[in-house]
Amino acid sequence: MLNNGKCINEMEKKYPGVSAEHHEFLCKVKKRKRAVIITQVSLLVVFFAFWEIAARTKLVDTFLTSYPSQMWNLFLRLIADGSLYRHVAISTFETVVGFVAGTIFGTLIAILLWWSDFVSEVLDPYMVVLNALPKTALAPIIILWAGAGITGIIVTAMAVSIVVTILGVYGGFKEVDGDKIKMLQTFGATRLQILQKVIIPASIPTIVSAVKINVGLSWVGVIVGELMVSRAGIGYLIVYGSQVFRLDLVMTSVIILAILATVMYQGVAYLEKKLMKWR
Repeated sequence: MLNNGKCINEMEKKYPGVSAEHHEFLCKVKKRKRAVIITQVSLLVVFFAFWEIAARTKLVDTFLTSYPSQMWNLFLRLIADGSLYRHVAISTFETVVGFVAGTIFGTLIAILLWWSDFVSEVLDPYMVVLNALPKTALAPIIILWAGAGITGIIVTAMAVSIVVTILGVYGGFKEVDGDKIKMLQTFGATRLQILQKVIIPASIPTIVSAVKINVGLSWVGVIVGELMVSRAGIGYLIVYGSQVFRLDLVMTSVIILAILATVMYQGVAYLEKKLMKWR
């Protein structure tokens, strides 16, 4: 009760012009969010604790699964010798560049498809085929064309995400209320003005959703490229660890990858809040 009173006092200071009932509602929302976070963290702690206990009591084969304390010690060693920073920096750079390029080019192509019905009808079957095709199957060809290095990995990441961006954003453009477009046309608006004033603002949620999907897809493209040709990066650590049967290195790399992808996703979610306020 005391905590609830403290929360209400905080809400009254933060939102002075709001009713007492709304202050109480905001406190309930805040309390629920806190409960969700605590539960999420607790599940993670229980999972790793059970994993550690299972490994110590020989319930699982540590050669195949490793265990948290061993992975933590390896993580500290990678930090101490400085190699982890290099691998993380390379993979993050490749992912961010591929992610940004895939999002930008995908959005521009979606605008082109919206702009020209003829181009849209011509490219529609090719978009369907490319969307159905497993993008990772193209990785060897892309790397041969773009080069067996950072460039090839970045292009692979971009290729994995660009088709999803095109289809998602273009689908959002087509869902915009036609009456709004007709109203602007009645007032003599150009196609560029319709795009700027109606299509893009109305499609921001769709664009953000495509960007969120691209976070995971870009990491997939980078890891696939690194598994094939890289001599550094998270993907390299995974393939090297599997080749020398060091499962602690593989599992540690996977967890680091999960953390990096989560941080990047949360960055996009933060950007979404800002864009939605602007919209």
